[in-house]
Amino acid sequence: MLSIGEFSKICGVTTKTLRYYAEIGLMNPDEIHPENGYRYYSIKQLKKMLFINRLKSYHFSLDEIKAILEMEDDQSEEKLVSALLRKQREMYEKRNALDYTIKQLNHDLLKMEQGIPMMAYLDNIEVQLVETQPIHILSLRQMLTSDDYAKGYGKYFSKLYERVATEKLNLLGTPMTIYHSPEYNPAGNDTEFALPVAEAVMGTRDLPGGLCAKSVCKGPYSELTSVYARLREWVEKEGYELVRSPYEVYVTEPDHASVVTEVYFPVRKN
Repeated sequence: MLSIGEFSKICGVTTKTLRYYAEIGLMNPDEIHPENGYRYYSIKQLKKMLFINRLKSYHFSLDEIKAILEMEDDQSEEKLVSALLRKQREMYEKRNALDYTIKQLNHDLLKMEQGIPMMAYLDNIEVQLVETQPIHILSLRQMLTSDDYAKGYGKYFSKLYERVATEKLNLLGTPMTIYHSPEYNPAGNDTEFALPVAEAVMGTRDLPGGLCAKSVCKGPYSELTSVYARLREWVEKEGYELVRSPYEVYVTEPDHASVVTEVYFPVRKN
């Protein structure tokens, strides 16, 4: 048996952390002395502690690690592989996002060295006044938190595409999202996922046409806030007002090498 101090030293984990792991049921000492309360760990628990440390290094949360440790033995290997692959995808996504941020930072520094203000790029975002036609959409409307967006896009668009295939509907365009909430709320936003279709069936409605301020975002979705800010600025400056919820049309799929998103602000002259 190893004392908590010796176990701590071997595994590179503080005794405070080991006590916390015991509190949350992640890893309990093998033995607690009934008189003095000293905690002891067995040699075989070293492997478990190193496994926990390895999963932590892969950015698994303690709740995720606890769930992995509780897996049934007969399926644990398969489920572990699945969990590792999922975490691998998340880390690749984070790395790509960080690479893009570094590239953007380098670009801003270069522009500033040339005497160009960092936010001058907003003036280069083109805005057009266009007349859109009414379209028929098959849609699902949900309240989504900011954390739900990435999963929600795949989940709800998949459901819509399944209906299109099952009911043999005719698609008339690419996916779109309509944002109905009057303000941004991390706790939940009124979001409508839609596909333009030819047929009128249950779950479809008409999306009115009309005058729109339109801009195109070529790049990751993180750039959309800049496009929205530029559109709102243009609407105010040109004497228009927003009359319906803004919406996005995805010209390319999210995993496409070059993401292209059209943003529409339905407007009228003030």
